Amino acid sequence: MSKEPVAVVGVGQTRHAAARRDVSIAGLVREAARRALDDAELTWADIDAVVIGKAPDFFEGVMMPELYLADALGAVGKPMLRVHTAGSVGGSTALVAAQLVAARVHGTVLTVAFEKQSESNAMWGLSLPVPFQQPLLAGAGGFFAPHVRAYMRRTGAPDTIGSLVAYKDRRNALRNPFAHLHEHDLTLEKVRSSPMLWDPIRYSETCPSSDGACAMVLTGRTGAARAPRPPAWMLGGAMRSEPTLFAGKDFVSPRAGRDCAADVYRQAGITDPRRQIDAVEMYVPFSWYEPMWLENLGFAEEGEGWKLTEAGVTEIGGDLPVNPSGGVLSSNPIGASGMLRFAEAALQVRGQAGEHQIEGARTALGHAYGGGAQFFSMWLVGDRPPGT
Repeated sequence: MSKEPVAVVGVGQTRHAAARRDVSIAGLVREAARRALDDAELTWADIDAVVIGKAPDFFEGVMMPELYLADALGAVGKPMLRVHTAGSVGGSTALVAAQLVAARVHGTVLTVAFEKQSESNAMWGLSLPVPFQQPLLAGAGGFFAPHVRAYMRRTGAPDTIGSLVAYKDRRNALRNPFAHLHEHDLTLEKVRSSPMLWDPIRYSETCPSSDGACAMVLTGRTGAARAPRPPAWMLGGAMRSEPTLFAGKDFVSPRAGRDCAADVYRQAGITDPRRQIDAVEMYVPFSWYEPMWLENLGFAEEGEGWKLTEAGVTEIGGDLPVNPSGGVLSSNPIGASGMLRFAEAALQVRGQAGEHQIEGARTALGHAYGGGAQFFSMWLVGDRPPGT
């Protein structure tokens, strides 16, 4: 039996901020979910199942929060699943929900991802000692900075590239009313002169710590036909993982990322991603990961990713816009950040991205990674059902 085509008919996200003290965790996820339902013009009764995801529980200090969020998400008496794949969880959560629709297990599924980092301490949470492994030093940046330096040595990229990415994404965020950071007075020089946190990563080249949530309503052909606005159709989706550490691991271009992208492209019939994909929402928590992932995802040859950034290819007006929403560098509720990439890709092909809409976008890639560059999830969405 063939799979049911999967459509995104509703997208909702919260206003992202350093601390959303106006709402509880339940209020935060409900805010995103209600907006997704309103976008789809559906009610809680129309939802058959809920799939929820977030990053490690110690980010809020609340264990298994999904158990008490069922009521807030209209899931009482309905199937509810929790997904956890570290920072990529927002993407993998959406993919689990999509597979329930594709397999015809459920007709319409609400998927939600969130983080309320202000209620705990993510820096502490990301610095826990792990037996028989090197310490993370100070948060994720202490872990990833050596990999950025390795990329620079491997490719000969000048040390200005990270600042170009950060300046681009923060300017893009000014077009996105939901973004956490709106730095109207930011200049390229301010980025380049910001304090060095983890050499070579500067303060303005890092993501913020955000509270926020994202939700989507996924359905099949029948539900898409009733949708009040154009749906985004899933053309391909995949997850891959690999150990955090193993002999021969390439932290600059992880095998799991390459394999995940190749699987998505195969499903969608993509043979030249640089030419066939109109927009990319890429998981870039530290600015140097834009050129690194451009290579890992097949948009550039090895050693050439930074040249696309330097040439302006990834600007909103470039040939391959990357993170027109402002990306993770502008909003980072960790558990939701991957789903935001997926949802923003869907908004692009639906023509619903507002001021950061890429004109004529028909295909868009959503990308997420997590852990020690060990978990990857991606999907490609288009403005038409697969095979048409």
